[in-house]
Amino acid sequence: QVQLVESGGGSVQAGGSLRLSCAASGYIGAWWYIGWFRQAPGKEREGVAAIIRGSSSSTYYAVAVKGRFTISQDTDKRTTYLQMSSLKPEDSAMYYCAAGPGSSPLRDDSYNYWGQGTQVTVSS
Repeated sequence: QVQLVESGGGSVQAGGSLRLSCAASGYIGAWWYIGWFRQAPGKEREGVAAIIRGSSSSTYYAVAVKGRFTISQDTDKRTTYLQMSSLKPEDSAMYYCAAGPGSSPLRDDSYNYWGQGTQVTVSS
């Protein structure tokens, strides 16, 4: 059984930066994705970024965040990070960490374990 715990959310002004963390426990296979998703009120959940657990150079980003967000991991700490820069009000959402063995890194049906979420609010 996998447990994922997000932290690092908060309030920030537009143009600012924030780093989210996802601490994992339990078995996660080497070729599983670790992903970040977000959901704002009244909107569908969307994939933000993903990384392959056993291949840190294999990263994937949504067009909306590419060039502003960076996903990385510390395998010894079993922690995955989402560094968010140049934040915009439209980035405001609940951010979720997920893990799973699916074939498409930014589709939520590729994941079967989810964290509780951490809130990010970007003000203008």
